[in-house]
Amino acid sequence: MIDAFFKLWRHEGLRGLYKGYVPGLFGVSHGALQFMDYEELKKGYSHYFGTPINKKLSSTEYLIMASLSKIFAATATYPYQVVRSRLQNQYRMAEYNGAVDVIRKTFRYEGVRGFYKGLVPNVLRVTPACALTFVVYENVIHFLMPSS
Repeated sequence: MIDAFFKLWRHEGLRGLYKGYVPGLFGVSHGALQFMDYEELKKGYSHYFGTPINKKLSSTEYLIMASLSKIFAATATYPYQVVRSRLQNQYRMAEYNGAVDVIRKTFRYEGVRGFYKGLVPNVLRVTPACALTFVVYENVIHFLMPSS
């Protein structure tokens, strides 16, 4: 790691150390959107049924809310995933001159649908694990912090 740091510093300078920083912020937004949506779904559910926000729900209810929040976050941030993967795999695909070029060429040749290629298999792959994680999380929280 230290060797990579010095080589990067030597060849690209300070700018090279922060290359990809702004796109990386888009990647973080996925988790932020997912947790925000999950909490809003729980809040809306408790408001609709007139129950306290900290009331323990069934595992099925947590599974549904977690799945919906994951699908929402994945759909909202998937174009970023496409741009990132095309930049990373450009040795076998078309040559790109940065993220803006990827966006421009994808839109020109594939339209908006190009930014969502592979979304359904991705959602089918990641949603079950995410939903189970939230169910385990909620059950552990309610086990460790029983409501009064």
